[in-house]
Amino acid sequence: MNKSSTRFLSLDVFRGMTICFMIIVNTPGSGAAPFAPLEHAAWFGFTPTDLVFPSFLFAVGNAMSFSMKRYVEMGNAAVLTKIFKRTLLIFLIGYLMYWFPFFNFDNGHFAWSPISHTRIMGVLQRIALCYCFASLMIHFLSKQSVIILSVILLFGYWILLLVFGDPTNPFSMTGNAGIFLDKFVLGDNHLYHGEKIAFDPEGILSTLPAIVNVVVGYYAGKFIQQKGKGYDVISKMLLMGCLFIFLALCWNMVFPIGKKLWSSPFTLLTTGLDLVILSFLIYALEINDWNKGNWTRFFTILGKNPLPVYVLSETLVIFFYMVTVKGGSLYGWINDNFYQVIAPGAIGSLLFAISYMLICWSVGWLLDKKNVYIRV
Repeated sequence: MNKSSTRFLSLDVFRGMTICFMIIVNTPGSGAAPFAPLEHAAWFGFTPTDLVFPSFLFAVGNAMSFSMKRYVEMGNAAVLTKIFKRTLLIFLIGYLMYWFPFFNFDNGHFAWSPISHTRIMGVLQRIALCYCFASLMIHFLSKQSVIILSVILLFGYWILLLVFGDPTNPFSMTGNAGIFLDKFVLGDNHLYHGEKIAFDPEGILSTLPAIVNVVVGYYAGKFIQQKGKGYDVISKMLLMGCLFIFLALCWNMVFPIGKKLWSSPFTLLTTGLDLVILSFLIYALEINDWNKGNWTRFFTILGKNPLPVYVLSETLVIFFYMVTVKGGSLYGWINDNFYQVIAPGAIGSLLFAISYMLICWSVGWLLDKKNVYIRV
């Protein structure tokens, strides 16, 4: 834990918005289907919700452009230690979060959750791996080499899916090379089962193109630091963002955009949109100072403590499901007896999600008030 230092306001707002939206889409109220934009695309396609996770990876890269300045003064052994230690800690937190609460309560008896059925990959695990490989690339390779390697990752992933996937449908959920690799390396019991089959949207192979989301975020942050926060900078970022979006839409004709497959054009589309959004935030906050009433503080509170707030949001909801009220979970009881009563349907679902996000935000506010910023 350490006190906050001089920060990049647009980055904190960008990251805070991402965390805010992530909590809302991850914890919709029960009893009704959420609004369509607040759900992931079933397989191919794109919704605003699909932008959340890649935006967080982009923000990780952007933050790296500030923190990695210190690596130049450190020896390679110290750099490697720092990178691998942080990778291991984030990965372990993610793994323990999916194992939590480590036991089951059935018919009045406690039973430990078997480690043999614990999901290994996941959101924080992907963040850890993408951070690790992006950091190693950026620190040990030239910028030109990093760009070339990033292109290889995008095209290489496409080729691997075509060569090792089901010849009849290499981009399907059950026929892509990623699911074959995950089942071979990790086994069915260690995969995500939310799709009603053993399939992990944060699997091993699909991590390759996700690394590029971090790389683009890093060079965007570095470009801003080197060139300043003027109109020339944001115009070039906007043009680059639009170029990425255009390339993604073209590539989509032969390699469909899809978050759960994390296709290469999905990486281009999301990094393009992130460049556009960050450009707008720089224009609004850094150039024109559109911050009357200090409205940005709502988001910077989350942006300064993204890891603890995210972990809280994922673990607290488990207690809502564990606590029993009238034969059902507290989660369902609150929605059925309050939110779905005052606003039936998708509106009630959204109101619960916003309320839950505000609970998590209040913890972030308390940490910020006490100048506590938790890092790993």
